[in-house]
Amino acid sequence: MNIHEYQAKGLLKGFGAPVSRGGVAYTAQEAEQIAKDLAKDKANPIWVVKAQIHAGGRGKGGGVKVVKSIADVKKIAGEMIGMTLVTHQTGPEGKTVNRVYIEDGCDIANELYVSLLVDRGSSRVAIMASSEGGMDIEEVAAATPEKIVTISIDPASGLSGFHCRKVAFGLGLTGKTAGKCAKVIASLYDAFIAKDASMLEINPLVVTKDDNIIVLDAKMGFDGNSLFRHPDVVELRDPDEEDPMELEAAKHELNYIKLDGSIGCMVNGAGLAMATMDIIKLKGGSPANFLDVGGGATKERVTEAFKIILSDSNVEGILVNIFGGIMRCDVIAEGVVAAAKEVSLSVPLVVRLEGTNVELGKKIMADSGLPIISADDMGDAATKVVNAVKELS
Repeated sequence: MNIHEYQAKGLLKGFGAPVSRGGVAYTAQEAEQIAKDLAKDKANPIWVVKAQIHAGGRGKGGGVKVVKSIADVKKIAGEMIGMTLVTHQTGPEGKTVNRVYIEDGCDIANELYVSLLVDRGSSRVAIMASSEGGMDIEEVAAATPEKIVTISIDPASGLSGFHCRKVAFGLGLTGKTAGKCAKVIASLYDAFIAKDASMLEINPLVVTKDDNIIVLDAKMGFDGNSLFRHPDVVELRDPDEEDPMELEAAKHELNYIKLDGSIGCMVNGAGLAMATMDIIKLKGGSPANFLDVGGGATKERVTEAFKIILSDSNVEGILVNIFGGIMRCDVIAEGVVAAAKEVSLSVPLVVRLEGTNVELGKKIMADSGLPIISADDMGDAATKVVNAVKELS
């Protein structure tokens, strides 16, 4: 689960991270009022209007504007809200901007980059930092990887002062500025651990002309398996930024990820689901989704899974691949038949069952009167569904 910049900054501020003053607006009028509030007691105020979407590269796409008058804040906010913002992370379809963040301007002397993430290779939290912060950090990583400092934190001992100082010195900071940066790194790590984050990116972390350190942008993602511990984080979820089919799947405890292929997949077990997608590609097709119904799925859950697959207009065929260990093949068969009848199945359906109650499952499908194509093994199933889709196109 991801959250917006302003939400991430709110969380980080609670752990002592320095962030600029700002407020979120859903209309141009709200943006105007926030700008007025921020301008109080300031001689020459400057504001930054930032589109709030779950994607990076907003500045290059026109989603970040520096303005010098309240009238311009209102004008630009009005233009941004409702626009489709396209960045290198959104894809060509872009994302609709439903809210903007109005923030105090900042007198920047230097832009840095800091991120925390879970390193799957070492099973540790890794801190990555670079003195080359800003919009082109991807180019820095590709062209000059030596400018990126990486530190892994042992979970047994946790973060220590020397870790923070190593990051600060790696960023080229010295003296009091390095000390301030070390404190910021500690606050970011505390937030990352306390909230079970999976990714935290500060780009840029800026040094101001008066040698202060400010978190100027923040992206934060969380481990979905830990959200039951963090109701405050769950409240920050923005359903407009998530795929509606994935949201519907989550309601039924289904592990679903939409892809861009044409063959819908329903499998039990993540490993088998990955193997199923691989063999579909091997046979010349392209999977439309990852869908793991789990080892103890009910008939109702299987029915909902089937309906979610068919709600994708790109799906031209379906492959159900079930190995019944804990999951019984007859339960899968009942769910498939019920869903196919309810939604009036109009695409080829190939089913491969193996394991507990497999013969009963096959009988249920054979007696259903539905045009279900039975397969003997994974290779046979993938071949049949790919060929069936090709015949229709």
